[in-house]
Amino acid sequence: MSHRILLIGGHGKVAQLLTPLLLQRSWSVTSMIRSQEQEPTILKLGENQPGKLDVLISSVEDVGSEADASAIIKKVNPDWIVWSAGAGGSGGPSRTHAIDNVAASAFSTAAAATPSVKKFLNISYIGSRRNRAPWWSDSEWAAAQAVNEGALKAYHIAKLAADEALIAARKTRGADFAGIGLRPGALTDGDATNGVSLGKIKARGGVSRQKVAEVVAEVLDSEYPGGWLDLLAGEDSVGDAVARCVREKVDCYEGEA
Repeated sequence: MSHRILLIGGHGKVAQLLTPLLLQRSWSVTSMIRSQEQEPTILKLGENQPGKLDVLISSVEDVGSEADASAIIKKVNPDWIVWSAGAGGSGGPSRTHAIDNVAASAFSTAAAATPSVKKFLNISYIGSRRNRAPWWSDSEWAAAQAVNEGALKAYHIAKLAADEALIAARKTRGADFAGIGLRPGALTDGDATNGVSLGKIKARGGVSRQKVAEVVAEVLDSEYPGGWLDLLAGEDSVGDAVARCVREKVDCYEGEA
């Protein structure tokens, strides 16, 4: 079945790896990017692919409300949305707040308020929690807190707010909307030939951006109903890991409320 996907943050590293994977499934992708200078790089990703790729030049920094996000969604008319944008640590806490919290939250809320949008996948990070996951050890939680209250403090506050906004939007909308938070560990550009560990897993570790992209595509192509999924490098194939999480209705939101 063909789908139309709005990919927000299309010029990012994960998004550029993800785009061909979506197009390979004969899905249509609108890649939302910040500037016209980025357009040739994105369009090249669609060469010799069965799916249709187009570009929307629109900065997430200009999205300050649900109405702003809704206007973009109506323009693109997707049935699925992937949030792969982020401040990336540049511009200080104010820019992190504007992009990783305000814009991300606005898009998830607007998506849930748009009946034709059936899935919204937000790429977050594994430490985005308010409380210790029941399957984490005290030492893992202490390490996560040290990072969240230290180097990643502004990022943690922003990402957690956006993750919780998506949870709230999913609850408001109901069962016909899959609000998905994919929360990988430290991102690497290294070897992507290994497998993954997905779901209720340990708190610390890394995963290649290529595997993140593969998991996003596979989760979108599955019947996963929504929730949080944690991701690290591991031993399972992407297909097996996603199928298990769907079958077992895994949701790493457990322990947050």
